[in-house]
Parts: sequence; C-alpha cells; structure tokens
Amino acid sequence: MDEHQPLRPRVAVVFGGRSSEHAISCVTAGSVLRAIDRDRFDVVPVGIARDGRWVLVPDDPDRLAITAGRLPAVDGQGPTVVLAADPTARRLVVTDPGEIPRTLGQVDVVLPLLHGPYGEDGTIQGLLELAGVRYVGSGVLSSAVGMDKHYMKLVLAGHGLPVCPYVVVRPYEWKSDPDAVRESVAAIGWPVFVKPARGGSSIGISKVDEPEGLDRAIELAHEHDPKVVVEAAVPGREIEVGVVEEPDGTVHASVPGEIRVVSGHEFYDFEAKYLEEGTVALDVPADVPPPVMERARELALAAFRALGCEGLARVDFFLLESGELVVNEVNTMPGFTPTSMFPRLWAATGVAYPELLQRLLETALRRPTGLR
Repeated sequence: MDEHQPLRPRVAVVFGGRSSEHAISCVTAGSVLRAIDRDRFDVVPVGIARDGRWVLVPDDPDRLAITAGRLPAVDGQGPTVVLAADPTARRLVVTDPGEIPRTLGQVDVVLPLLHGPYGEDGTIQGLLELAGVRYVGSGVLSSAVGMDKHYMKLVLAGHGLPVCPYVVVRPYEWKSDPDAVRESVAAIGWPVFVKPARGGSSIGISKVDEPEGLDRAIELAHEHDPKVVVEAAVPGREIEVGVVEEPDGTVHASVPGEIRVVSGHEFYDFEAKYLEEGTVALDVPADVPPPVMERARELALAAFRALGCEGLARVDFFLLESGELVVNEVNTMPGFTPTSMFPRLWAATGVAYPELLQRLLETALRRPTGLR
C-alpha cells in the first residue's frame, strides 16, 4: 500500500449475542458484510456466541444466511477477541489460550448488529462508551428505553404521543397475586397480546382471545423475560416508518410502509417474519391517504426525539379506522437485511441499501462518545 494513501476507517461488525434473537442478528450481519463498501471501510467481523464469548469469524456472508429453514449462529470456535477498555487505545485484542495476546489494531467505529438484551438494550453501548469507541445507533439510555416496552410507553405518553392500553406484569406480582393481574388484564379488554417486556422479533409473543389462555401466554413470555407487558389488541393496520440521522445531525423520516398478514398466521410472528414465505406482504409505500402519510412521518420523528434516539430507528404504528395513528413501539436497531422493512422503506424513499449503510457509518464516525 502507498504509505501516503489515507487509511480506511476500521469497522467492527459485531453480531450474534446472548439473546433469543441471536440468529436474526447473524442474518442481518450477513447482509451488511455483503453490502458494505470495502473501498471505503476496512471490515472486521466479530461474532458473539450464545454464551457471550467474542470471537473472530470468517468474513463470509454466505455462512450467515438462512438456508433450508436453518438459522445461522456464531459457534464460538474462532480466536477470542476482547475490546480494550481503554479510551486512549480503542483496540481489538486477540487472546488465544497459551499465546501472547496480539492486537488487531484500532477500531474507528462499531456497527452493533445486535437485537434484544445484551446488545440492543444499552449494554454494549455502555461498553463502547467506556472504551471510547464510536458506534452506530442510539446511546445507552435511549437504547435501554427503546428495548423495554414498559418504559418506552411511559416516555412516549409523557411526550403526548398516543399509545395503546397496556398492563405491566412484574414477576413478584404474578407470583404473589395472579388474580389481581388477571383482573387488570381483563379491564383492558379482550383480545390482548402478551409480550416479553424486553424482547423482539415477535419471539415469545402470544395473542390471547379469552381469559383461559392468559396464564399460558404469560408463562411463555416468562421464558424470555421475567417482566411481561400485556397490550390491548388494537384493531388497525400495521404501519412502519424508518428514521435516519444524517452526518450533519438532521433527522429524516422515510415513506411509511404497511405489513399485511395474508395467510396462515393470526399476527406477524417469528415464523411469518423469517421462515415462511408468502405469509405476509410488505407494501412500500403504504396505500394510505397523503395526510395519514405525513402524520406518520411527523409522529415517527417525534417518537425518535422523545426517546433521544440517534443514528436510526424504525417506528411502528397502528392505523385505526378513524385515521388515528397509535405508536406501537420504537425499534432502535431494526432488522437490516435488504428484504427487511427498514431498508425497503429507505429504498422507496430514494436511498439504496449500500448508501444507507454508508450514511449510518459516517454519522457514527462524526459523533463523539460521552455526554452529548
């Protein structure tokens, strides 16, 4: 290499993780590794195994695809990697057993393609802040709030944004007085959706049409999170809007899209999202009147700002028959395959997948760590 040629920014693409969304994180990473501009960025793929170990993994997107219904995973067999908790170094270090630790060099920015707890919830963001490494996406607090459906709804409602009726089921409440929980849920009406409070990808979610199904649904959600949120089933269309922060700090909303379950599923569950083709339709842009489209974009920006988000987010709504929009949730690290809703929304807005990825990285490179 010409010694006068400027070095490319080094991007650590981090994926996998300890949550139940491990496989979906791997799928997202495969798409990103395939699309990232190697003339613009130096890429280091880092996988997090299900037990939490960080390892170097091959730079091979095909290993991270869903094939014949098989979900990809980080097997933890590569060299162990640690991020130096030294903001003056910002280095990845390989620590193979029995060998002298070796450095992979300085990391300029991390792209944390992690979904769910131990990644999307502010934990890795805190680690990166301590290490002084820039990263794509929201900071510690907004990531944590966006991950926890309970506190997300509190913050949104506190900013005057419309949310659906809900009940929070804490573990001690369910253990000490389950009848009181059942009464609280019945008060918001049937049917309801029972969800892990800090989960995603529709894992552990049940639709419950009558009281007899509530206990089993709560126990299923408890397999993924000790805290559960029960939401009133809102009779409306599912509308989603992507939000992106530009390198200059301005924030833009995409055109809205709509998710329609067309066969085989009562709602947009994990299998419909990732494993079974032809069960859902993604309409981008959504077939809604112009005033609804503009209102969705306005509310998406308002929700992004209410949570203090940075970089990117996908804001999900229910569109009622009256034309009113209700905020369902804010996803601070949405699915990022080319066929996922977030990139498709931006493609319809005029930003292609590779360009979208580059914008997010450039925004992160210009943003300092620490209080801001």
